[in-house]
Amino acid sequence: MGDGFQLIELLFFAMIAGFLLYRLKSVLGRRHGEERQRPNPFASSPGTETNDNVVSLPDRGRTEGKDAALREQEENPLASGLEAIRAADPGFDVKGFLGGAEAAFGMIVDAFARGDTAALRPLLNDDVYDSFAAAINARQKAGETHETKLEGVRDVDLLEARLEARTAVITVKFVSDQMNVTRGADGTVLDGDPDRIVEVTDIWTFSRNTRSKDPNWLLVETGTPN
Repeated sequence: MGDGFQLIELLFFAMIAGFLLYRLKSVLGRRHGEERQRPNPFASSPGTETNDNVVSLPDRGRTEGKDAALREQEENPLASGLEAIRAADPGFDVKGFLGGAEAAFGMIVDAFARGDTAALRPLLNDDVYDSFAAAINARQKAGETHETKLEGVRDVDLLEARLEARTAVITVKFVSDQMNVTRGADGTVLDGDPDRIVEVTDIWTFSRNTRSKDPNWLLVETGTPN
């Protein structure tokens, strides 16, 4: 009888356990791989990458944009210089300037070779004009003549640009093909070769007062690559 009572007691507890298990499944349900997960308040929004220890700050994009602009000016002084000139003279155009600089280059080279100081005067500042005029006078006193034939300009490149108070200053590199020859009073060749075209690189600096109504730029410095 004792054994029978224990068997009934075990069956009774088994029924209670089965009933509780059934109720638990009905409340929680069964996982089948398609349940929606609870949102994680610390997880990144959908479509964004997770990056630990990163906090988004207000206007961060705007700040980064300003920092990028400053870095660009530091890394590219030519661009910042051109921008400063454009701000002082809204009519400034890089393409137009380069075209005018190339034209001035040809006129100055030709006028210097011919010894035409009158043609040089409006294109040069006082210091450069004085240097050119002195070289022409010395050549004429020695009875020498100089001939230059500009075959063509290969490249016209901006090297530097800056704004000094109201004055815009731009340095340009010209790479051209030229024939240059200097002859003595008797016609003998003193320098150069009349039958040879050589590549010549010149570095010239032009300037212009941005408040001036005169659109022309003056040659203020000449040089060659170091």
